[in-house]
Amino acid sequence: MKQIFTKTGDGGETSLRGGVRVSKDDPRIEANGEIDMLNSLLGCLPASPLIEDIQRELMVVMSHVATPDGKENPRPLHCDELTARMEQAIAATRMPTGFVLPRGIIHVARAQCRTAERRLWTVSRHHSLDESILRMMNRLSDYLFVLAIKAP
Repeated sequence: MKQIFTKTGDGGETSLRGGVRVSKDDPRIEANGEIDMLNSLLGCLPASPLIEDIQRELMVVMSHVATPDGKENPRPLHCDELTARMEQAIAATRMPTGFVLPRGIIHVARAQCRTAERRLWTVSRHHSLDESILRMMNRLSDYLFVLAIKAP
């Protein structure tokens, strides 16, 4: 990166992959902003191989969200593999009965994940989006709930 600013967004537009200009409140940009926030929150959690793999995959997901319809994204998705890994961890956890009061950064990340997932559903109604992304995001909020109930 040569410089941090380009000034090309000063008029309220930004670029998708390949340079297609869209409004900064385009649903794809909104979704990527929510995913970016989620990824930042995940960076506040204790490091683990699965969390780091999820963070890397969220970057790939953002790339796919920002790919214009009809264009090919060369970055392969690994959402199904990560979903399976999260499902294993969820299945191995004894769930509490009743409500769980949210406390701590993991619950904040879980809530942010749900917001990002809702934004992705909005994108999917208007633009092409791989269904494995939506499944992974849904499972990720479940996985974060499991991490939160296991946290001290």
